[in-house]
Amino acid sequence: MSETSGTGLPGTPTTLFQHALRLHRLTPDAPLVRSGEPFPGTKRRRRQRGQPFDPSRGDADAAKVLDTYFLDTRVSPRQLAIKLRDVPVSSRYSERIGAAALRAPTARARETGRWLIRHGTDLAPVAVGLALLAEVGTVDDIRLIQTIGLLSNDFGPLAVRALERLPGGVEALFWLAERVTAWGRVHAVDALCRRVDDHSAVRPWLLRRAVDGDHLNGYFATEVARVSMLHEAITQYGDDAEVVDHAGRILHVMQHCEGMGTSLRPYPHALAVLEAHVRHIGHLGPTAERYFAAATTAQYLAKEAPAWSDDAALKARWDKAQASYLTLVHRADWCSTAREGLAAGDWRLTWLAESMASELGLRASHNDRPRAEE
Repeated sequence: MSETSGTGLPGTPTTLFQHALRLHRLTPDAPLVRSGEPFPGTKRRRRQRGQPFDPSRGDADAAKVLDTYFLDTRVSPRQLAIKLRDVPVSSRYSERIGAAALRAPTARARETGRWLIRHGTDLAPVAVGLALLAEVGTVDDIRLIQTIGLLSNDFGPLAVRALERLPGGVEALFWLAERVTAWGRVHAVDALCRRVDDHSAVRPWLLRRAVDGDHLNGYFATEVARVSMLHEAITQYGDDAEVVDHAGRILHVMQHCEGMGTSLRPYPHALAVLEAHVRHIGHLGPTAERYFAAATTAQYLAKEAPAWSDDAALKARWDKAQASYLTLVHRADWCSTAREGLAAGDWRLTWLAESMASELGLRASHNDRPRAEE
């Protein structure tokens, strides 16, 4: 990226774009810490607003402000930003703002969007700038959109929409999806799921990289399994540790996503994935992550009945899969690996030791646990 960053002159507010770019340079291949929050001046802005958030009213107000702005060429983007500063604009796509962008001269709408993203110091002007580029942006705007999209909870969804409509959008979405979590990742992965038939790299990425462990993964885990044909892939690529371990993450999310997406119980290919997964991790050997996947899945299968539990043959396969996972977590080499991970401070095994050890065979004494730093 060629954009310069910094805080500007003394007393000059840091723009949100500068803030995102500075943090991105600290972790160029990973999401920003806490998705970039808190933003510069956030407390000041919230104090000044002091009103309940109403995105429907705010989007309508923002559209009116834009219409007025585009009718008068004497008004500068800076003046527009001031007018938008306290408008409660949504961080999601707004048809009203999109329509205002399309009513305007394309070149002016594009330049205005670019200016608001680069120079905005408040959430609303930057969100409006991103909404403008979601309608009239070009490939020249990809880096700009990606950078502000790193502030993923506030700008990730709009950034994804903007990138998705551009040539080269799939590659741009890969880049962003690798560097966002929470709501930004939900929208990025959802967009990639829609493009699985359009680009040969989408399915391999979904099979290996989609789930990052955030609880919001529950909104897309089952869709990832469906469009990537996980039940076929895990059989074909059983020696691919990335695919197998990622399948374990998908299974874990599906065990707890009731109300967010389709859970494991009614997933039509649950048995095929479970049977292949437990077989492959047994061949690949124990790691801390595989122990966690086996232990939590064994517990889930013991407590939950499949949606088709009235079919005795299928229920027997469900129970057999549970027994196979349980066999692994009781094996001496797997327990040894788990205790080593626990001593090293692995959070997954710490959680297991505190909540499930006696049930699943992870015998960890007080002395096995890592000591807190004094």
